[in-house]
Amino acid sequence: MNRFEHSEPSVVRRFAFWLPIAAFVLLFVLFLSGIRGLSDTTAAKQKESLETALSRSIAQCYAVEGVYPEDLDYLKEHYGLTYDEETFLVDYVSYGSNLRPEVTVLRKNH
Repeated sequence: MNRFEHSEPSVVRRFAFWLPIAAFVLLFVLFLSGIRGLSDTTAAKQKESLETALSRSIAQCYAVEGVYPEDLDYLKEHYGLTYDEETFLVDYVSYGSNLRPEVTVLRKNH
């Protein structure tokens, strides 16, 4: 065989060419799924923290004033409640000044 003639690349050479590309794609997909899982975990912790803050603010208002707050804005204004309104939706239903309000926290989809 002439040294200037090129034969078909062997299976090993083809495999050696595609192996690093496939490994990179696999690692990239694993990295993205890890980031997504971390993001979901963080959002769940934020939601839990918001629910705890709401519960404590409601209890503090009742302990200090003797009545439950009539709306969420009252807690924001007088008790310093803050949260990311673009991420979470808080459904606050008050049944009266002597009944604990019903609070539901939902995460908005982006």
